Amino acid sequence: MWRPVLAVNGFIVLVLGLMMLIPAAALDYYTGTPDYQFIKSGIVAIFFGGAVFLANFGKVERISILQGYLITVSTWFITPLICSLPFYLSHSIGTWHDAVFEAAAGITTTGSTVISNVSAQSKSLLLWRSMLNGLGGIGIIIFAVALSPFLGTGGMYLFSKENSDTEEKFMPKISYIAKDIIIAYIILNALCMVLLKQLGMNWFEAVTWGLSTVSTGGSAVKSIASYDNMAIEGVVALFMLLGALPITYFILFFKKHNLKSLTNNPQVNTFIKLIIIYTAVLTLLYAHQKNVTLAEGFRVAGFNLIATITTAGIYSSDFTTWGSWAVIVFLILFFHGGCTGSTTGSIKIFRWQVAAAFLRQNMIKSLSPNQVVVMKTGDKVIDSKVVASVFALILSFIGATLFFTLLLSLLGLDFTTALGAVSGCITGVGSGLTESIGPNGNFAAFSPMIKYILSFVMVLGRLEVITVFVLLGKIKF
Repeated sequence: MWRPVLAVNGFIVLVLGLMMLIPAAALDYYTGTPDYQFIKSGIVAIFFGGAVFLANFGKVERISILQGYLITVSTWFITPLICSLPFYLSHSIGTWHDAVFEAAAGITTTGSTVISNVSAQSKSLLLWRSMLNGLGGIGIIIFAVALSPFLGTGGMYLFSKENSDTEEKFMPKISYIAKDIIIAYIILNALCMVLLKQLGMNWFEAVTWGLSTVSTGGSAVKSIASYDNMAIEGVVALFMLLGALPITYFILFFKKHNLKSLTNNPQVNTFIKLIIIYTAVLTLLYAHQKNVTLAEGFRVAGFNLIATITTAGIYSSDFTTWGSWAVIVFLILFFHGGCTGSTTGSIKIFRWQVAAAFLRQNMIKSLSPNQVVVMKTGDKVIDSKVVASVFALILSFIGATLFFTLLLSLLGLDFTTALGAVSGCITGVGSGLTESIGPNGNFAAFSPMIKYILSFVMVLGRLEVITVFVLLGKIKF
């Protein structure tokens, strides 16, 4: 029962320990002195992870449903604890609760932070934050591929547990394209880095921005506004959008070499249409509110809209200062998300399409009870099982948001701050709805208990809530 669970967790801790040596080497390259805190953390993780992995190593013929959920959930909750070690040992984040919060924000690609002056931190710490984004963006699939010789087909089963449902029925089994997904993800990151380097960033900035952008994580080295460069903003916006598309979308195009494969995806088409509509509306509202030109309104409103709807949280302006209308609009955008199968968080477009199709069907049948109405997204019929899973996920998201908002309110936060903190963490946007925790703020002022709760909420949102609920339902207390 527990052997594969412990083996997988041990392997992941071992790999994370090895990866901690990269930031240590990076600091040595720039300053001539390695970051010994990362080396210490790496040795600890390698020792304990390796010991647990070797003690439970062995060929696994089959992974049960319960084991699949246990492995997925346990790895996502253990990973932030391990990744927090370098933060805890550093001089910038000296408390355990802050370190756990920062690590959870990184690996879940939420991008929230407790660091007041990010750009002043060491290069090793900044690289580690971005590396966590990069790992979190690809999800558990990279480990599933690495473990496939040990877990067999169960390795790919783990990846499927990260998402409650999927719109991508047009691809073969995920086991056949797992390596293609990783390659496509790496290529997108590399392209983003190269373009940013060409636009004036140094390699360190380009690498960290690339890892934080394609993953839609947002743990960048400094504010995008500090560059004051439209070309850089354009590249970052483009790759936030590309990160919000299904990774299999790119694979399908390159395998078929057919433009129709790019235009026949109803989820992607809806996503792009929504961005165009929202950008037009927000541009007009922002230009009117701030009394600026439409061009300036488009630059600011469009970029920040993309940062929100893709859950990247890379803001060029603090929307909490735009007016109360902006706070409401951006709260709605928090719960949009990108496409299923992408690096984004939140509920995602396909599920809203299913909800809209279900609503349309019931509205028509209320007027014509005998009329047969087939639920579709584009020309694809929606299966009733998908509808059930979608509504279960949406209700779980809303229920969890309300519950944790109430909990934070009981712990002393005002309603708007509590709602913004929970919404930003569970959707992966990373920003709140008040100035203190908005785009220009941080979560440092919160109590240790609130930070632990929000760390849990971040992982809960990364697992799309329902996965954790399913596991809890299987456990008999």
